[in-house]
Amino acid sequence: MSEPRRPRWEPEDWRQQLERIREMRKNRDAPVDEMGVQKCYDSSAPPQVMRYQVLLALMLSSQTKDQVTSAAMLRLRQRGLTVDSILQMDDATLGRIIYPVGFWRNKVKYIKQTTAILKQKYGGDIPRTVEELVQLPGVGPKMAYLAMNIAWDSVSGIAVDTHVHRISNRLKWVKKETKYPEETRVALEDWLPRDLWREINWLLVGFGQQTCLPVNPRCSECLNQDICPAAKRH
Repeated sequence: MSEPRRPRWEPEDWRQQLERIREMRKNRDAPVDEMGVQKCYDSSAPPQVMRYQVLLALMLSSQTKDQVTSAAMLRLRQRGLTVDSILQMDDATLGRIIYPVGFWRNKVKYIKQTTAILKQKYGGDIPRTVEELVQLPGVGPKMAYLAMNIAWDSVSGIAVDTHVHRISNRLKWVKKETKYPEETRVALEDWLPRDLWREINWLLVGFGQQTCLPVNPRCSECLNQDICPAAKRH
């Protein structure tokens, strides 16, 4: 006889916590909703150009507020944002356009390198797998999962940024505390039903921007204050 399967671990109260976060996010009025990557690309552009713009917006967004990324993407798009236009642009001009995104000097270098690889290896399109995306200079796992989701409409994993990482630990949606976003992604994917993977990034990023702030979270305004392990009980 085979051993009975141990019940899968899942966090206490997670369904109720999720429902309440959905309720708090129903107005869709966080910075991510109005200026997130999914709002930064030209949806009327040819699909290949659109996918390139999604990847570029993701590269610019790292360590950068949504408002700043959105403004930089607008300036790039006003010049016609394609693989060829970036390859023809000199570094100083690209730097001036994307400034003041975080680490803009590094990003100029990464954008030029990645764009050249896309042209040489992928015919000007972006790769179709997370494994290939993370090989590109300046593209990390979170960007790769979001690129798969937004550009290819494919959910291959949970995109974990600083907000998702912080909130997952505060809610104890991880079995034991995690130190890095990649650890958090693996821990979440272990128990969170796959049909929620697409939604969770968008939900928690906006929740983290508006309520569950990095410093001084607004616990008194949060609908989860009675069932959150980290809530400050005033």
